[in-house]
Amino acid sequence: MTTRLTIAYAAPGHRLVPTAGPTRNMLCLADALSELADVTLVFRRAPEPVAGGLRVLAIEPGVWDDDAADDVAQRGLNPIEHLAYMRRLRTFAESQGHAFDVVLEKGWRLSGTLCAAFTRLGVPGVLVENDVRPWWEPIRSPRTLVKYGSHLVADAVSRRHTRQVPIIAETDELKTMLIQRGAVADRVEVIGLGVDHRRFHARDQADARRALGIDVTVPVFVYVGAMDKYHDLAPVIAGLATASPDTELHVVGDGNGRAECERLAAGLGTAVRFHGRVPHASVPTYIATADACIAAYREHTFVGDGVPFSTLKVPEYMACGRAVVGNAAGQARALLEHGISACLFPNDVESWSRFFADVPSREHLAEMGRAAAKAAEVLTWERTAARYFDVCQAVAATRGRRP
Repeated sequence: MTTRLTIAYAAPGHRLVPTAGPTRNMLCLADALSELADVTLVFRRAPEPVAGGLRVLAIEPGVWDDDAADDVAQRGLNPIEHLAYMRRLRTFAESQGHAFDVVLEKGWRLSGTLCAAFTRLGVPGVLVENDVRPWWEPIRSPRTLVKYGSHLVADAVSRRHTRQVPIIAETDELKTMLIQRGAVADRVEVIGLGVDHRRFHARDQADARRALGIDVTVPVFVYVGAMDKYHDLAPVIAGLATASPDTELHVVGDGNGRAECERLAAGLGTAVRFHGRVPHASVPTYIATADACIAAYREHTFVGDGVPFSTLKVPEYMACGRAVVGNAAGQARALLEHGISACLFPNDVESWSRFFADVPSREHLAEMGRAAAKAAEVLTWERTAARYFDVCQAVAATRGRRP
């Protein structure tokens, strides 16, 4: 009888928030990977259980009063608190080192710290990266200067670990950036995200609009996701002023940029409805109301003005049979064809104004949506999990060897 591989899939920088992208990514992958191995999910904090019987551990167990709507569990920590948490990671590894054959660590501010703690115990690890986290905030105060100093220290830590562990990068662009930061090229494997096709698939538009009280006759565009430093809806809202008066933009999600977007929409008098956070099970219904779905990334916050990370929203739009409009990112951009399944252009007011002034017909957008759904068929979590399993098997075979 062959012993199943035991894998810890850890996110030291995140708390478990089922509606947040990083958690959904991990839950979907872990569910598929559990068909091949014994998988345990690890978060810094896990304030709620997950469906499906997946085993979950908390690095800091207990009941916490902090905002569980924000999944980035280490945001705002000062350097002293980060040092204390690094010690906590070593303690966690010592208590769990006997339980796993390999550790997958999802990238965060101190990427690779947990892998290093397990490696000291002879348990090999793999870093799963989806970003390079550059500094982009202007230094205009002593407080910002201190934050910048903390960023430099964290960046040095993550760079060192990047050179020492095998890495799974979620896009080719990110692999290039990681190699520039010191990663060994032949130790970086590119494995993209999948799509949960059981949930995200084409649905009847009229039924979805009636369910949500949206006029079945008007052009509708939908954005799903955060409003934060990585995503910028302001150019979309400003460009909407050139659209036909009956055109509507529906925004599903939240973030610290929402208030600014609401003020802009109110000032311009554009037809934008902000729905806030909705249950994850309801997201496909909102997508189904759309004639096309919006991608709006703030490119200047990324290294080289590119968007290196992979994103769930765009493949999910595609799987739901909706055309994509905007500056799509990561693996999805390679699947999209301008004029066939998407309308791709920079995320600026001029580009959005031109688009909304001459929008393709609803029939044409529906045809593009069908092409998008076809292109998304190759993206499955089962396919992604099989490739992760191959990496884990290869790395587990090195157990006990020093890097």
